Amino acid sequence: MKLSTYRLSARKLLVLLFVAYCGLFISRPVKAHAFAPSLLEVKETGAGQALVRWKQPAIRVFGSSLFPLLPESCHERGKRATSTEGTGIVETWTIDCPNGMAGQTIRMEGIAASQTNVLLRLVLADGRTVRHVLSEDQPGFVIPAREGKLDVMVSYGRIGVEHILTGFDHLLFVLGLVLLVQGGQRLLWTVTAFTVGHSITLALAILGFVHVPQQPIEAGIALSIYVLAVELAPHGTRKATLMERAPWLIAGLFGLLHGLGFAGALTQVGLPENEIPLTLFAFNIGIEIGQLLFVAAVLGLSLVLRRLPLRWPRLAAYAPAYAMGTFAAFWFFQRVAASFTGIS
Repeated sequence: MKLSTYRLSARKLLVLLFVAYCGLFISRPVKAHAFAPSLLEVKETGAGQALVRWKQPAIRVFGSSLFPLLPESCHERGKRATSTEGTGIVETWTIDCPNGMAGQTIRMEGIAASQTNVLLRLVLADGRTVRHVLSEDQPGFVIPAREGKLDVMVSYGRIGVEHILTGFDHLLFVLGLVLLVQGGQRLLWTVTAFTVGHSITLALAILGFVHVPQQPIEAGIALSIYVLAVELAPHGTRKATLMERAPWLIAGLFGLLHGLGFAGALTQVGLPENEIPLTLFAFNIGIEIGQLLFVAAVLGLSLVLRRLPLRWPRLAAYAPAYAMGTFAAFWFFQRVAASFTGIS
């Protein structure tokens, strides 16, 4: 008896490919949406002295060792003070820099193994504030004589793009929206609603109007993917659900949840209050650029896959939704467990 065959749509095949890619990272799914960069602050206090504040997440990649290398002309003075702040460990100490900070180089050792970025903030004696993002590609930074707002925009915009393109759960949700809506103007409105939703809560949380524990939010994000997977599962004749009738409405509501996840990315690094508007705007722009790049890649790859004469067993129609649902359920239960064990 011959098995009946089924032509798997290009977008459903994309889901399977993406889920298989996520499977490569199954050993660390809790970090699928997590974002915990370290923060290095150096503030010149005058007379060739500066105060250093070094904050790292309490939970880091196993075997990684991250520490700053300050300018060679600067020397540590006195003992370091260590304290805890939220989910991070903070060290503070004083350094003598007889030649000042301008023109000097600050480097971060071990940044490649840490799998994260470091936010650098310098307050110079002349009143200027210099911000930069240290990464695996650029672990060092030469303190400029002057820094424009464009430099800040580029730094935090870049970190927003990187956060999205390495956030597998967020990308899987966006991929599910593309699969649910199929394309055209309806997809545009749906993705726009999702963008508006997470932009609102990102701003509200960063500006201090909303305070929500991060672990329940991460679990809720995983649950939103599971709900979308249920909608994508093949079904018989039934009335259209609210998500099918108004996908833009549900996408906007879930966007509010995802925005709180993005906010946790920035609030836990302790950004100074007077810098929040600029860094918030740049980070949000980076998120949107990364999201648009992903949607464009999905649609482009979908066009290519449509030309492939692939035939699958009819049961393969269930594979994309069940694969999404399995990952979502795994992330959900692991994040719920993490909230009781203190894992982040």
